[in-house]
Amino acid sequence: MAHTLVIVESPTKARTIRGFLPKDFRVEASMGHVRDLPNNASEIPAAHKGEKWANLGVNTANAFEPLYVVPKDKKKVVKELKEALKGADQLLLATDEDREGESISWHLLQLLGPKVPVKRMVFHEITKEAIGRALDQTRELDMELVHAQETRRILDRLVGYTLSPLLWKKVAWGLSAGRVQSVAVRLLVQRERARRAFRSGSYWDLKAALEQAGSGFEAKLTHLRGERIAGGSDFDETTGAIKAGSTVKLLAEDEARQLQDAVQAATWKVKTVEEKPTVRRPVPPFTTSTLQQEANRKLRLSARETMRAAQGLYERGFITYMRTDSVHLSDQAITAARSCVSEKYGKDYLSPAPRQFSTKARNAQEAHEAIRPAGERFRTPSDTGLDGRDLALYELIWKRTVASQMADARLTMLSVELEVAAGGSLGTANFRAGGKRIDFAGFFRAYVEGSDDPDAALEGQEVLLPALAVGDSPSCKAVEALGHQTQPPARYSEAALVKMLEKEGIGRPSTYASIIGTIVDRGYATQQGNALIPSFTAFAVTGLLEEHFPDLVDTSFTARMENTLDEISHGKVSWLPYLEAFYKGETGLETQVQQREGDIDPGVSRTVELEGLPCVVRIGRFGAYLETKRVSEDGSEELLKATLPQEITPGDLDAEKAELILKQKAEGPESLGEDPETGEAVYLLFGQYGPYVQKGQVSDENPKPKRASLPKGVKPEELSLADALGLLRLPRLLGEHPDGGKVQAGLGRFGPYVVHDKGKGEKDYRSLKAEDDVLTVGLERALELLAMPKRGRGGRTALKDLGTPEGAEEAIQVFDGPYGLYVKQGKVNASLPEGITAETITLEQAVELLGAKAASGKGKGRKTASSKATAAKTGVGKTGTASKTGTPKNAASGTSAAKPAAKKPPATTKTGRLRASAVRVIKAAGS
Repeated sequence: MAHTLVIVESPTKARTIRGFLPKDFRVEASMGHVRDLPNNASEIPAAHKGEKWANLGVNTANAFEPLYVVPKDKKKVVKELKEALKGADQLLLATDEDREGESISWHLLQLLGPKVPVKRMVFHEITKEAIGRALDQTRELDMELVHAQETRRILDRLVGYTLSPLLWKKVAWGLSAGRVQSVAVRLLVQRERARRAFRSGSYWDLKAALEQAGSGFEAKLTHLRGERIAGGSDFDETTGAIKAGSTVKLLAEDEARQLQDAVQAATWKVKTVEEKPTVRRPVPPFTTSTLQQEANRKLRLSARETMRAAQGLYERGFITYMRTDSVHLSDQAITAARSCVSEKYGKDYLSPAPRQFSTKARNAQEAHEAIRPAGERFRTPSDTGLDGRDLALYELIWKRTVASQMADARLTMLSVELEVAAGGSLGTANFRAGGKRIDFAGFFRAYVEGSDDPDAALEGQEVLLPALAVGDSPSCKAVEALGHQTQPPARYSEAALVKMLEKEGIGRPSTYASIIGTIVDRGYATQQGNALIPSFTAFAVTGLLEEHFPDLVDTSFTARMENTLDEISHGKVSWLPYLEAFYKGETGLETQVQQREGDIDPGVSRTVELEGLPCVVRIGRFGAYLETKRVSEDGSEELLKATLPQEITPGDLDAEKAELILKQKAEGPESLGEDPETGEAVYLLFGQYGPYVQKGQVSDENPKPKRASLPKGVKPEELSLADALGLLRLPRLLGEHPDGGKVQAGLGRFGPYVVHDKGKGEKDYRSLKAEDDVLTVGLERALELLAMPKRGRGGRTALKDLGTPEGAEEAIQVFDGPYGLYVKQGKVNASLPEGITAETITLEQAVELLGAKAASGKGKGRKTASSKATAAKTGVGKTGTASKTGTPKNAASGTSAAKPAAKKPPATTKTGRLRASAVRVIKAAGS
């Protein structure tokens, strides 16, 4: 029977949209992109393997023609789509409505070669009404959007695959460069350099506790003898002294103490009272960038986690499309938001007229609406049935959207200046008390924007002052002298980095999540709390690029490049001459790399010189290490090298730490004492993965002495012998589990844990929380932790625990992710086939799925027991690895991470014809 075939990107989106389409419509998922540039040498078709440009994946000698291949894991998808198309009388390409979605539709069109009518179906929310409108308003493929995505993809490939091999030779293997990625890394490095160059200054001031008519309030010292008291902003960050030319009074501790005593006993007078009415207006609804920023601040989600959760909400019909630069709301959305305000807060809280916002970000595209709840009526968070991260993110979006249609908040800012005669040489001191009164909460009732500073007061917090008039004499209850130290510039949080990239017009907000993810995954930065901390590798790579390719890490140059790419997408600039100028010619990237490669000394580019250190830091095969020259016992000069623990960053390394690590390397490990039971010495050592303790020394009789890493947060200098012995004796038995089996506490590669050993190799693990101590945690607390649901990657809670297969160490669990249900064991995930649910899947089926996934080469990390078992049954051996020659395996583009793909995609004449026709279509669209 004839049907209409609808193709979307994911199974989740397919399941949602299926319920809104007629019965004779069939919905299939492409699982994202079905074609891409080759990711490694094994993917290059045989017909092109000998070509000089094949590793690049772009024929730079032939109008920058891209070479597209079908990855191995997409061949089955393409085959299934072709089968589904055979009985169709119409094809609707319903991928996302942005450049990426348009590109996926174009690639599907080229691969499937349909003989039936083809239309593009677009919608920015998955509701019955939106899908109905999309069916009535289908259109042709937008080749300008396709062309815009392809130009960016080619440019990113040219940058990544030209610079990355240079970094492998000159710094370390496996590094990557990217058009946006490298600029973002430089921003992190520049901030860390500023922190290292920072010199702290100290200053003092006074805080008084006063009372008027039984009501207390606080006042701070502002002036002494008419001179303004110095604050943190008055200091030069590079010297720690007051800025040159400043006319402020720097209060020293002794003078502050003297003034404290004098004003406490003196008479206080109110000199001025000022009340200033002010208005706060609601912020616009979310764009991709502002959603990432606010979710990072308020929910502590990474950009990647935010986008993953938002995509799941969109595909299940809860919110509108989540990749947008627009703050525009449709009339339907405004009506829905205003209805929510009236119902929940009352009509007094509605803005007098509907609010509409305009986008101020550079390079903004007004193609979509803002991110908002989907539908003609917004479901309240409590009515969604969501939980966990999904609920928190939906509630954030709901509140921000609803608040945008609420009335302004009206406040009165209060300021009182007080005067007190300190007497003698101290003269007169002036204090100020500030307050804030909320006269009408307005949109504060629904939403208050977060802050990068977790200690900053939110706008909704009132600071009230008692009724004061000029001439009043409040009583002084106490005066406190406070010492302060100026603080270095704050490191970038993900929110702050996203904000800076958008402000500078660097990259597209929809790519920030993958860029930040790549920066962390490639070891350019680590995350401590909410801060992104650059590594020594980041310093080395940034130094090389700044010296030899300064334009590529310059924010202004990158922003101009982004502007040009947008102009290309609008047909204002021709794409081919731009790529020719960027890559070829005397000033082109290809020539620059060829000319400068010989001038770059690997010894220099692998060296990071930090001010104030008695040594240099070098980047080696296995990470960063310290190197210095010392005089040996025979008087000769020799090099001393010591591995830097991975947890030490450029921001942490000072002369004291460097000398301690070098001293231990030169003189041997430090002994903490002896184990009273064995008499063996217990040593504190520093290794590549951080500090650890060891019992005894390595010898022929004892080649592997007992070792234990220090738990996170434990400082080596504060470690006692008793604590070291406790760590070395782990795991320790806590008692018996009520259901049978032992409960133990131990320390593993992922930190401290408790485990229920159920016998026959079945174990149930839980990580200890920050407040738990592995050396003191008891059975009661362990049972409490073991009773908690086990959480998967990204904080997801398992829907079902299938148990641990025989011979395996880790259990198999079922999760619901952005692309549908999947099973997980260790680091290997496998999607559930259509028709199998969390309730019906068995342990045996899960073992087969995971084994097949691991055998296909897509499984991460070590093989699971299930994969080994399947390999044994089917004769599948080790997973093939990509050749280290040819196409750069680790070079990443500025916008997306590398994807696994096929070794030998077929290079048929038909594919060649499609590729050639595709290039002609694109060229025609750009002319």
